[in-house]
Amino acid sequence: MVDAKGRNMKCLTFLLMLPESVKSKSSKGSKKGSPSSSSKLPPVCYEIITLKTKKKKKMAAEIFPTMMPASATTVQQYQQQNLNNNNTIQCCNWQGLYSTIRERNSVMFNNELMADVHFVVGQTGGTQRLPGHKYVLAVGSSVFHAMFYGELAEDNDEIRIPDVEPPAFLAMLKYIYCDEIDLSADTVLATLYAAKKYIVPHLARACVNFLETSLSAKNACILLSQSCLFEEPDLTQRCWEVIDAQAELALKSEGFCDIDAQTLESILRRETLNAKEIVVFEAALSWADAECQRREMNTSIDNKRKVLGQSVYLIRIPTMGLDDFANGAAQSGVLTLNETNDIFLWYTAAKKPELQFVSQPRKGLTPQKCHRFQSCAYRSNQWRYRGRCDSIQFAVDKRVFIAGFGLYGSSCGSAEYTAKIELKRQGVVLGTNLSKYFSDGSSNTFPAWFEYPVQIEPDTFYTASVVLDGNELSYFGQEGMTEVQCGKVTFQFQCSSDSTNGTGVQGGQIPELVFYA
Repeated sequence: MVDAKGRNMKCLTFLLMLPESVKSKSSKGSKKGSPSSSSKLPPVCYEIITLKTKKKKKMAAEIFPTMMPASATTVQQYQQQNLNNNNTIQCCNWQGLYSTIRERNSVMFNNELMADVHFVVGQTGGTQRLPGHKYVLAVGSSVFHAMFYGELAEDNDEIRIPDVEPPAFLAMLKYIYCDEIDLSADTVLATLYAAKKYIVPHLARACVNFLETSLSAKNACILLSQSCLFEEPDLTQRCWEVIDAQAELALKSEGFCDIDAQTLESILRRETLNAKEIVVFEAALSWADAECQRREMNTSIDNKRKVLGQSVYLIRIPTMGLDDFANGAAQSGVLTLNETNDIFLWYTAAKKPELQFVSQPRKGLTPQKCHRFQSCAYRSNQWRYRGRCDSIQFAVDKRVFIAGFGLYGSSCGSAEYTAKIELKRQGVVLGTNLSKYFSDGSSNTFPAWFEYPVQIEPDTFYTASVVLDGNELSYFGQEGMTEVQCGKVTFQFQCSSDSTNGTGVQGGQIPELVFYA
């Protein structure tokens, strides 16, 4: 096409179908006997819109900048409607509300409009029928591509998926259609399963990251079981870190009873498990009780021993204290009379019988110490306590587990101290304990332990506090450091407003943090 100045122009031609009202007016305005009036075809208006084109290609949103963009509220409204499968399109020209393909695809999420496949998701009695669009699904998943367009593709309008929960399938569809990841603690494992099954790797990675972030002693055992099933070695390693350091909390959690037999065996074999053996034994009995119920068996002593099988010999019963064995394992009924007798002889006899049980204690974890002072000192008028609080704030760059504090003792002979130690995060108490330690009058540090190690997340400041009761004069630290490197972990320190006894970064009490990493 040539313009008025003789320049070549490229044009876009839009064919617009006239509405019925315009058609009728056009018909009335036509002359009798004209071809348009005698033709049965509806009149069509052709309008030519000429656009100057450049070498650089433009997206639709750039060519038509005056198009009204959809607000975030409108998009969220459609998504919520679709999530509830209440997806009635209010506007016949809904496409014009959205400037990007992502927003338009979001409208189609869980929408019956133009759906060419349906999924019946969930087990019998709790199924949900969900619409889908083959092209969009095939673009988002290689499994869906093979299902709909591969060599062995079947032309099924309805596909049954009994092994995926409906909320998890919807979460996967929302990612494929909307490019949004919506996870919750209740659905993340099921969503991970769906993402793995349909090979949606970015969603699977997001699920694993979510699980790692929410990992704690309460869910570490069940997540260990799932991570092995899903073949996620990084998540498996993180689970072991939590289980090793907070073994007693993990073994006493409800999730421990839900693990499979193979995971139970791997935990009982664990050399670095940081727990008393009587706690391991009691946890195994709790798991056996739950397993009997899963198998619809009576929870009798014989059945508990039956479901434990050879795993019972992985419990290191001979390493228990004699009191723990006599008052616990020996009277549980799980052991045979011969086993109980042999273990008693193993405790007391000079010639010890051979046992099927492992008789070597677990190695557990070796605690590490972060010492924040370069020297210590004492003076005749320092360091006094009188019920005041010594406190310091710290942060780490990697997840660790604080087991306790190293504290200074008396500077004028031996003395006994009572220490109330505490760990807080943003004012919330995470761990506290009242313990005693004996100071021999030296400048050494003496440990005060929490009942259970406290999990510390990276890049967040925590407050360590202690209130000491004992000899008024003790050693105190000097030449404090704001940053200390301990192996692969970096600690940062800053003063705490909770400190009312003079402890700060440069000097004072709480010279050591004892931790597992």
